[in-house]
Amino acid sequence: MSKELTDQEISRRNKLKNLIDEGINPFLIQNFKRNYNSLSFKKDFEKFTKEELHENKTEILIAGRIIAIRQTFGVIKDFYGKTQFYINKKNIDQKYWNLFNNNIDIGDIIGIKGRPMKTNTGEITVNIDEIVILSKSLKPLPEKFHGLVDEEARSRQRYIDLIVNDESLTTFVTRSKISTIWRQYLDELGFLEVDTPVLQPIYGGAAAKPFTTHHNALKREFFLRIAPEIPLKKLIVGGFEKIYEFARNFRNEGMDATHNPEFTGFELYQAYVALPEIMDLTENIFKVTAKKLDKTNLKFRGFDIDLTKPFKRISMVDIVKETTNIDFEKITSVNEALEIAKKHGIKVEEHQKTVGHILNLFFEKYGEETCIQPTFVHTYPIDTSPLTKKNINNPNFTDRFELFIGQKEFANAYSELNDPIEQLERFQSQMNEKNNGNTEAWANEIDYDFITAMEYGMPPTGGLGIGFDRFCMLFTENDSLRNVLLFPHMKDENQ
Repeated sequence: MSKELTDQEISRRNKLKNLIDEGINPFLIQNFKRNYNSLSFKKDFEKFTKEELHENKTEILIAGRIIAIRQTFGVIKDFYGKTQFYINKKNIDQKYWNLFNNNIDIGDIIGIKGRPMKTNTGEITVNIDEIVILSKSLKPLPEKFHGLVDEEARSRQRYIDLIVNDESLTTFVTRSKISTIWRQYLDELGFLEVDTPVLQPIYGGAAAKPFTTHHNALKREFFLRIAPEIPLKKLIVGGFEKIYEFARNFRNEGMDATHNPEFTGFELYQAYVALPEIMDLTENIFKVTAKKLDKTNLKFRGFDIDLTKPFKRISMVDIVKETTNIDFEKITSVNEALEIAKKHGIKVEEHQKTVGHILNLFFEKYGEETCIQPTFVHTYPIDTSPLTKKNINNPNFTDRFELFIGQKEFANAYSELNDPIEQLERFQSQMNEKNNGNTEAWANEIDYDFITAMEYGMPPTGGLGIGFDRFCMLFTENDSLRNVLLFPHMKDENQ
């Protein structure tokens, strides 16, 4: 079934037909050799006066999308910015004049050849000698002041969003700069970037629901990874000492302002260090990024975030004690913990009926909301941390921290468990949780190959995971994850 065209779409198709009838088919043009972009053009010629440019005969070859036309003036936009152009009927071949007046629309991509000039208001401009249409826009762009402002529409049609909203393009340029900053910083510290498989026979490394797929040749089910943790640790066993990965992860769960089923996770592992060193490294990653981007004070989720001060460090027990006056160090009975949870209206699932799980539920309800400025919450209960080394002073807890900013988790780190006997016991405990209804248990089955790897000996290791997309939300001051993902997953428009 053919779609119904608007009057503007019909007009643009007629203009394309006229061009083709005249032997000009924009879609057959293969290239346009530029010697300037919008940034370099302004940089080279803004310093001259109007009179000096009148004598300047430098040939300018520049291209971009037309975003405005006003009589004999127009503006084109390329990746680097905007350039004004001017077309004078008296000084240009008639065919170019006719082309401009009869067949060009806002949205078309053009190449222009001309000379630099300045207008009476001092704006650097290209005085056109020749013009060529490189691509005909068959759909009109949104109006300048009533354009693509709806967040859902911007996410569905990112290509339009990038054309008409400069701040959106800036967001994704910043995202790219952040990954470059991280790589440069970590490479200088001696870390190596590695790649691990997306398709995994056993999913693990996080508490999440996976996506499943079928491998035809191997005739078995595979999972899209929920985290790269296990293969990265195998590399530590194999002799790598400092590694990191920007990993595309997939979790078959809900979508909201800070979650997308497909996302970029960042994980880092360093041998022979413990949690304090990883905590320092994490804080440095945030502060180095802030300094490089010149963004040390940010607005996030309505909060003013200050990245110049030392990050707060507090145990989970202490933050729950601060917010509820309940001291979980003195609670050893599950029944006592359940009674306290009931008094506070906290629902405890069957697989959560341990003191550690209930402590974690109290933190999620009362503690997280107090973590506005950067806060490391450390010393997590062993029940919620199946891959983490026990705390040497209290075996009911582990050497783990999470970093919270603006009430949201940004990082998760461990002193990695490297005892294969205990690791197997933890896996078995997770399987029990799964059997008791925890659909987000750590894995679908015990990863015996990982146990085998650990049996060959894994050095003491610190591990770190950072939600890269959420990190980009912070540094671009976006409150929605959609705004930092080029193509976020969306519900069907009719849902």
